Amino acid sequence: MMPVEEFERELNERREQGLYVTIRKIGSPQGAWIIVDGKKVLNLSSNNYLGFANHPRLKEAAKKGIDDYGAGPAAVRTIAGDQLPQEKLEEMLAEFKGAEAAVLYQSGFCANLGTIPALVGEGDAIFSDELNHASIIDGCRLSRAKIIRYPHLNVQTLEELLKQERQNYKKAMIITDGVFSMDGDIAPMDKLADLADKYQCILYVDDAHGEGVLGDSGRGIVDYFGLQGRVDVEIGTLSKAFGVVGGFAAGSKLLAELLKQKARPLLFSSAPTAADVYASMEAVRILQESDELVKKLWENANYFKEHMRKAGFDLGNSQTPITPVMIGDEITTQEFSKKLFERNVFAQAISYPTVPKGKARMRVMISATHSRDDLDFAVEQFTAVGKELGVIQS
Repeated sequence: MMPVEEFERELNERREQGLYVTIRKIGSPQGAWIIVDGKKVLNLSSNNYLGFANHPRLKEAAKKGIDDYGAGPAAVRTIAGDQLPQEKLEEMLAEFKGAEAAVLYQSGFCANLGTIPALVGEGDAIFSDELNHASIIDGCRLSRAKIIRYPHLNVQTLEELLKQERQNYKKAMIITDGVFSMDGDIAPMDKLADLADKYQCILYVDDAHGEGVLGDSGRGIVDYFGLQGRVDVEIGTLSKAFGVVGGFAAGSKLLAELLKQKARPLLFSSAPTAADVYASMEAVRILQESDELVKKLWENANYFKEHMRKAGFDLGNSQTPITPVMIGDEITTQEFSKKLFERNVFAQAISYPTVPKGKARMRVMISATHSRDDLDFAVEQFTAVGKELGVIQS
């Protein structure tokens, strides 16, 4: 039977430490303003970078997907076969990313869980940035390869570790987030590519927060650094800038063929629905047509950051629209989020285990859908709460 008292004690401890996660109830489509717990609030918590989650063209495409192929695929791809739109989306994603091929997954999380163990295993080594996403961490563990962590973005220490350890393993992989989701900083992919070449390592990047944000028309971090053909695996998600749900791995045709034989989420779980696939294809088409939304995203992000810094907030080392408002104390951070919500701003507190203890922050996600008035309102409310809680000076 369940150890009820033990679980209740654990939950109470999380509440006392300011670590208890409250999941809000959303009563509207995603956008600049949404209904949360029955209240209209400014949305600063969504990964909907370009506004695609409620874009008219994506919604129409999703409806057509249902009309053409029904509500679901009914079985895994290796048993029921590929629906034609799934293969078409893979071709479009490969072209968009400048890769030979792409393989579609149910989510970005599944993409890492499936791809990493397919490429390395016992007797191999993974050199992993210490702040990599949980899906990378779990994929590395599932692979049973030796995990060697290097300090965040520290290329010098990574090379020292490669010198010491690389010869001890048959295969080796350097793995990193492209854009780190809690800090908004960018991996030095050009330097990592040089190390991967020098020490004969597979180079693997999770570009979940780079798509729709970095590079030409949001093609991502590989395009941003001009590294086409030098990054072996580029993982993407369709649930952030693309506004839908799903994930993929892009790379060589050999990689795609291998994943379709070995990647367990692909082999043992149904594919994304036709509605998801049609909507994702429409997102790619919009980005191929124009970079207007990407430019608006960056204009909004730069404006918001400039005014938040003027107000006295510490925004960490962010290089992207992801804007961490550093607070530190977990309880104060939870109170900050609560008071913002009272002022009609929806921004969630981020604390342990998502970030290390003592480094709690409000993570603000800027979107192309925000107006200048929205951003001014956000800065005004952040400033008022920051002064009230002593986070910034009065």
